[in-house]
Amino acid sequence: KSVSAKDMTLFIIKNVGADGANYKALEYYGSAISELSMAERMTFCNMSIEMGAKTGIVPADAKTLEYLKGRARDKFEPVYADKDAKYCEEYNFDAGDIEPQIAKPHEVDNVSGVGTLLGTPLDQVFIGSCTNGRFEDLEIVAKILAGKKVKVRTIVLPASRSVLIKATESGIISTLLKAGAIIAPPGCGPCLGAHMGVICEGETCLSTSNRNFKGRMGAGGLIYLSSPETAAASALKGEIADPRELHLFS
Repeated sequence: KSVSAKDMTLFIIKNVGADGANYKALEYYGSAISELSMAERMTFCNMSIEMGAKTGIVPADAKTLEYLKGRARDKFEPVYADKDAKYCEEYNFDAGDIEPQIAKPHEVDNVSGVGTLLGTPLDQVFIGSCTNGRFEDLEIVAKILAGKKVKVRTIVLPASRSVLIKATESGIISTLLKAGAIIAPPGCGPCLGAHMGVICEGETCLSTSNRNFKGRMGAGGLIYLSSPETAAASALKGEIADPRELHLFS
C-alpha cells in the first residue's frame, strides 16, 4: 500500500490544525485504524502532539494484547472510553480518498497532496526518527530501494538499537547500503538538528520525522515531511515523487 499511516496523520493534521487539539486527548477509531499494525498506530499517536494534544489513543484490541505479550511488566486491564462519553468534536475521514501527503515548510499543518509538489528538487532525504524509524518503515524502504541507486544524499536512522539489530540480521541494512544510503546510529540525529544530517542554508530535505519548523534541522534549510514510501521514492529521483508510480503496492 502506498498510502500509509503517516499520510493519514498528515491529512488529519491538515484538517484539525496545529492547535486544533490543544490540551485535549485524541482517540482514533474506525476500520482503517483497526487494520493498522502496532508500528503504524504508534505513528498516529506520535503525531498527535503536532495538533497540540496531550495524548493520542488507539483503543486496545487483539493486536494490542498480542504485541504486549512478553513486553508488559505487570498485569493490566485495557481502559476504554465510556459508551456514553461526550467528545468536544468528532471528525470522519475516508482513508480511501487520501493520496500521499506532504507537509510543506514551515508548519506541520501546511499539508498538500504529493501531486502538487512533484519535481521539487531535494538535497537530502532523511528516513527515521521516533515517527518512522521502526522496522516496518525500514522494511518498506528497502523494498523500494532494492537493486536501485539513490540520486540524493539519503540518511537512514533506525529508531532504536533493537530495530538496527533486526534490520541488520534480516538483510535490510545491506540492501540500503547497496542502494547508496547512509546508515546512522539509532537516535534523533538530524530531526532536531543534532548531527548526522544537519542541513545547510539553502538546502532542502524531505524527512519522515514529525516537525518541519524553521531551523529545526539546521539554520536556513527547508523541510518537507512525508511517509517512508514517499521519501524512498523521492530518494530514487532526487526530487519529490509519488510512490504510487512505482507500482509496488497492492
